[in-house]
Amino acid sequence: MPPITIRSTRVLLPTGIQPAEIEITGAQITAVRPLEAISTPHLPSSMLVMPGLVDTHVHVNEPGRTDWEGFATATSAAAAGGITTIVDMPLNSVPAVTTLKALGAKRRAAPVDGVEVQFWGGVVPGNAGELEALASAGVCGFKCFLSPSGVDEFAAVEPGDLRRALPILAGLGLPLLVHAEWPASLGRIPPAADPRAYSTWLASRPPEAEVDAIAQLVALARETDARIHVVHLATERALPLLREARRSGLRITAETCPHYLTFAAEEIPDEATSLKCAPPIRGRATREALWRALASGDIDLIATDHSPCPPAMKGDGDFLRAWGGIASLELSLPAVWTAAAERGLPVERLVEWMSAAPARLAGIGGRKGSIEPGKDADLVIWDPDATFVVDERALRQRHKRTPYDGRRLRGRVIRTYARGRLVYGDSGV
Repeated sequence: MPPITIRSTRVLLPTGIQPAEIEITGAQITAVRPLEAISTPHLPSSMLVMPGLVDTHVHVNEPGRTDWEGFATATSAAAAGGITTIVDMPLNSVPAVTTLKALGAKRRAAPVDGVEVQFWGGVVPGNAGELEALASAGVCGFKCFLSPSGVDEFAAVEPGDLRRALPILAGLGLPLLVHAEWPASLGRIPPAADPRAYSTWLASRPPEAEVDAIAQLVALARETDARIHVVHLATERALPLLREARRSGLRITAETCPHYLTFAAEEIPDEATSLKCAPPIRGRATREALWRALASGDIDLIATDHSPCPPAMKGDGDFLRAWGGIASLELSLPAVWTAAAERGLPVERLVEWMSAAPARLAGIGGRKGSIEPGKDADLVIWDPDATFVVDERALRQRHKRTPYDGRRLRGRVIRTYARGRLVYGDSGV
């Protein structure tokens, strides 16, 4: 493949936004040079060149439930959203990735070029003997649930299971990602409760369930010295626990998701099951607290928890029957940027939250997450000031239904390069 040169007056480098010329040879960035005054930029001044996004929380359900989401549609949606690497969750596909054999089935189904696909392995009761083999085969780390996952083949773990698994992971130096809702703290749903009311779903998954789970994780991290990452944090009430744990030297990180940063419980009408997820979207005050935690560094990163399903599984307005999950691979960049800009946060912050920190979590920070010589040529070229109205029919994910439909977002992706290959957009602008 012949070398590619991209010249722009706005390249987001580790030192900030600068005019620069990026030289790409094969899959890597081979040089980043200041843009000479006499050089003609290839891109309009409205466009920004940024590191490709790394999404560490994606459910591609192939093999086994490809009718929910498959690699072809998920990677196409990722590319259109400026995402150049996804890390696939170990559940919802069949078999779940809790054994070496299941990882092999995943790898055979995944694409080998284009958007890069990496994998998390699963920790379930009884599979501690599989963890070292999965690590040797290259998983980035592991995932578990403390409360029911929603699928029979991926059982929730108890503290005893974690006491067996965490010392192994600590020895391997790999993180455990945890769905942190403590089952004993989940709310009981009264028989007379209205299943079509969002308040019914919200009351069943209180913030205390997250807080109590994270307290257990902090204790286990102290006991085992393992790395723990809390996925999709949806409450600010756990932040003091996380802050204190880090202050004491524990290796605990946390993510939140675009939907927790965009929507608020007060705005969710009854029967709007496209917004069902777990933990649930909470109130405006929580949304604003999550933004403050991102800005201060108490929350490390943003990941989508992309999890589509066939429309019939969305419960037809019944929150208790509907599958929980919101798909946003294609929309995460404009959704986050729209909300960040409204709060006066600069575009430079997106790189840490959506590229660099996720790459570090997955152990690929040495080659992803910034525009520097020697790194993979993963780039997104986008216009942060362009606006558009989301039309779900145009989305590339397998099932189009999205709560973002009809919403005006800011930031349009123009081109995406993954390891030097154009995977979205055309060569002209």
